[in-house]
Amino acid sequence: MAARYRTPQEMPKEQLLAYIADIAKNWLAHDGLWFLEVEKRWGMEAAIEADRDAWSVFTTIEARRIMERLGIEEGGGLDALEVALRFRMYAHINRQKIERPERGVLLFTMRTCRVQDARRRKKLPDFPCKPVGLVEYGNFAATIDRRIKTECIFCPPDEHPADAWCCWRFTLTE
Repeated sequence: MAARYRTPQEMPKEQLLAYIADIAKNWLAHDGLWFLEVEKRWGMEAAIEADRDAWSVFTTIEARRIMERLGIEEGGGLDALEVALRFRMYAHINRQKIERPERGVLLFTMRTCRVQDARRRKKLPDFPCKPVGLVEYGNFAATIDRRIKTECIFCPPDEHPADAWCCWRFTLTE
């Protein structure tokens, strides 16, 4: 059967959105396979260290590209961060919640996580992603606005509620 479209630009909106989700799933699958190979060869500690180092660079690149694409100026505070978080690669495949409980504070909660959900299906323990998340979310927020302080409320290996995997608090400091 011949392909219906020759390029993504020819796709109607619904198919283009599905294509974006597929790209995000493929990216995440590659990230997971890479991690598993490092873990198999050199152990969990080395894999987390390499993953943390890679995310420290990638998350800054991702934030800058989102800012450029959407015209977000550096120093845009929590409003800019809220928009940028909605455009991260995995925002298309994980369910997340963003709240503004008080002035100067943004809470970001990952309600579903394809990585953790896959581990659960395979009857594996939660992936201890907190060391990576501290770098990932901290660098992402700081790229948007250096005044944003990032703190982890919970993230595996921490205990977490059944309906959420991790939660991050971003505070705008003056």
